[in-house]
Amino acid sequence: MTVIRRLARRVRTDDRGNAMVEFTVLGMLLMIPLVYVVLTVFVVQKAAYAVTAATREAGRAYVTAESGGEAAARAEAAAAIALGDHGLGLGPGQLAVECSANPCLTPGATVRVRLDLTVPLPLLPRVFQGRAPAAVAVHGQHEEVVDVFRASRS
Repeated sequence: MTVIRRLARRVRTDDRGNAMVEFTVLGMLLMIPLVYVVLTVFVVQKAAYAVTAATREAGRAYVTAESGGEAAARAEAAAAIALGDHGLGLGPGQLAVECSANPCLTPGATVRVRLDLTVPLPLLPRVFQGRAPAAVAVHGQHEEVVDVFRASRS
């Protein structure tokens, strides 16, 4: 009987193998949200870099244009190319250009370019995309000065 009691006691108190199960379960519970947060940060940071590059290039394209009519089209094209380099697109009305003088290309005038972009969070079903909790707003702004030595054009 003592052998059976020792075996029964050993079976009740033996924890071999439990550590592996606990480590796996806790690891999954902690690592999956952590990986998602890191992935989300990367997506938002990519969008922030894209918006910064797009506003900078749009401002430069605007102030180097030959005429005011051409400037807006060049700024839109430059912003679209910069966003496209990062895998993002430029929607209508997302790029705004403000000038400190009239006409905008007056030598010494300041041109401010603003871009607002909404970035959907990664790996979410389409049902949640486009709504406030499932997206992050990214804003960019750049100011560029029209060359003071250029000839005044409208």
